Amino acid sequence: MIGFIAAVLTTLSFVPQAWQIIKTKDTSGISLGMYAMFVVGVFLWLIHGWNIRDYAIIAANGITLVLASIILAYKIKYK
Repeated sequence: MIGFIAAVLTTLSFVPQAWQIIKTKDTSGISLGMYAMFVVGVFLWLIHGWNIRDYAIIAANGITLVLASIILAYKIKYK
């Protein structure tokens, strides 16, 4: 149960940031390098989850990958 709550909170923590960036298109306060590395890392966690058939890892990292990728795309587009 603790792992589930942790996965939900860490995954959903990207929603306010993604929403703010989509709304304002202001990415000046975030690091391109950090988000690029983060997106690659989350993608690798997603592959790992797929390889071991852990649906909690797949779901959490799949959603996080989408949200973090949106933020990264906006950072690249509006820098």
